[in-house]
Amino acid sequence: MADAELRQRKAAGPASDDTRPKSSEPEPKPKSRRRLDDDDEYSPWVDILRVLSFLLVASCGLSYVISGGESLFWGMKDKPQYLRVGWWKSQFSGPIYLTEKELLAYDGSDAEKPLYLAINGTIYDVSSNLRMYGPGGSYNVFAGRDAARGFVTGCFAEDRTADLRGLEEMFLPVDDPEVDKYFTTAEMEKMREEELAAAREKAHGALQHWVKFFANSKKYHRVGYVKREEGWLEKLPRRQLCAQAQKRRQKRVRKQT
Repeated sequence: MADAELRQRKAAGPASDDTRPKSSEPEPKPKSRRRLDDDDEYSPWVDILRVLSFLLVASCGLSYVISGGESLFWGMKDKPQYLRVGWWKSQFSGPIYLTEKELLAYDGSDAEKPLYLAINGTIYDVSSNLRMYGPGGSYNVFAGRDAARGFVTGCFAEDRTADLRGLEEMFLPVDDPEVDKYFTTAEMEKMREEELAAAREKAHGALQHWVKFFANSKKYHRVGYVKREEGWLEKLPRRQLCAQAQKRRQKRVRKQT
C-alpha cells in the first residue's frame, strides 16, 4: 500500500507553488532610468555645443587650407582673388579703360580708391600689397602708371613709362676696339645683325617675365586696360638708355676659333 502511494506521487511530480494562471503575453521589460524619472527633462545645449565645436574646427581647417597654412582664423594678409570683393565686382562689371592721366589717381594717395598699376597696357589692382606698392613702399613709383620700361631696366625713377623703344640696347655688347680689330667689315656687320636679333629677343623675354608675373599672380587681378590715342608713341621723344642699364652692358668678346 505504501509502495503504491509512493509510485503515484512520483508519477504526479512535485506540486507547483504557483497557482496563478499562465499568460501568453511577454513580460514587460524594465524601462530606462531616464524614462522612469519624470523630473529629468531633455536639454538641447549639449547638442548645440557639439555642432558649434564642429563648425569651429571645420572653419579653422578650411582657413588653413585656403591660406596655404598662413592662418587658422581667416587672417590672411594676401587673400586669393576669389575672397576679395573687388575681384567679384570686376567679374560682373567688365574691364575698365583709363587714360594715363586718369590712372594716376589710383597711385595710393587717396585711401578711398584702389591701388592700380599697369604693365604693357594692362591694369592690375595691387591693393592687397600696400606695403610694397602703397605710399612709402619700395615699388610705389610704379603705382598709378604703366612703367613697363622701368620693370625691365630697373631704373625706377627715370623709366616710369611704357615706351619700350631702344630697350634692346641694354642687351647689346659694348664695342671694344681691341676686339673689333680682329673682324673684317663684313664680319662685323653680320655679327651686329645677330647681336641685335638676340638683344631684341632678350628684351622681349624680360618684359614677358613681368607680364606673366602679374597675369598669373594670385595676389593681383586684372581690372582693365590703358586707353591711349592712336600714334601716341610717335609723339614722345626718343629715350636714352638709363645709366644703370648702360653699366650692365658687357664688352664684346672675341670668339676663339
